[in-house]
Amino acid sequence: VQLTESGGGLVQAGESLRLSCAASESIFSLNYMGWYRQAPGKQRELVAVFTNGDAVNYADSVKGRFTISRDNAKNTVYLQMNSLKQEDTAVYYCYALGGKIFAVSWGQGTQVTVSS
Repeated sequence: VQLTESGGGLVQAGESLRLSCAASESIFSLNYMGWYRQAPGKQRELVAVFTNGDAVNYADSVKGRFTISRDNAKNTVYLQMNSLKQEDTAVYYCYALGGKIFAVSWGQGTQVTVSS
């Protein structure tokens, strides 16, 4: 599956951003789809992901601020990020597991920078 992200940028603390991830095939074929992030000098970590249908996992650090959603008709998953903090600064990667050819797929990443 090819994943194409968009929507990153530079915002001030407290502001919002929405990331989009468009898949090259039906997201119904995917077991998992969602978002990871990697800050400088840190390991890549889960942010939010749909698992096996409608179940969602969120990182504790983003619960109540971030919302993952999807548009099945557009094969697109979104990440609405509100009340952004400086510690949310990272490269955000779209992730998928599954597809017509079962595999792990990553997007190219989109930079999110939150200034004070």
